[in-house]
Amino acid sequence: MKQILKKIIPNDSQIYFRLLLMDKVGFNLWIINLVFQRIFRRHSKLDFSVNFTSTISETNIELNKDLTTLASFAISGGCYFQAINGIKLGKNFLFAPGVKLISANHDFYEHSKSIKTSSIVIGDNVWLGANVIILPGVKLANGCIVGAGSVVTKSFEEENSIITGNPAKAIGKK
Repeated sequence: MKQILKKIIPNDSQIYFRLLLMDKVGFNLWIINLVFQRIFRRHSKLDFSVNFTSTISETNIELNKDLTTLASFAISGGCYFQAINGIKLGKNFLFAPGVKLISANHDFYEHSKSIKTSSIVIGDNVWLGANVIILPGVKLANGCIVGAGSVVTKSFEEENSIITGNPAKAIGKK
């Protein structure tokens, strides 16, 4: 399909990019996400496709709209992004189903209030395995890989770290 698209549509056009994304996501899932987002108004404030089984509770998310990142949002189901204190995502952010990014905790005494913390910051070329949980204020350096089921409670500033466990710790470098 890519070869046909290159002949018909210029590579730098928005249409070409959207067709590449639809090709990567798959037409059926793309249509289902579209119906939930545009007709049922689930995540209608967002200008990118989100899997119909995922939840984004706040729209305070900064992301690069590259093919890998947008495809992850469209494909990976069962994810939860709570961005009260903000989430900043780098280029080529790849994540699997079930990932949870939680940027705020509840106040200990007043449960209806959230505690102000720094944003979650994820660097370029970071890969999160299935069911990873990232907690408030965490920063992941460029190139980090977080193993499936890990709970990341602290920042990892060293690039290309392999991180796993509960609580997560660095076990090596790629």
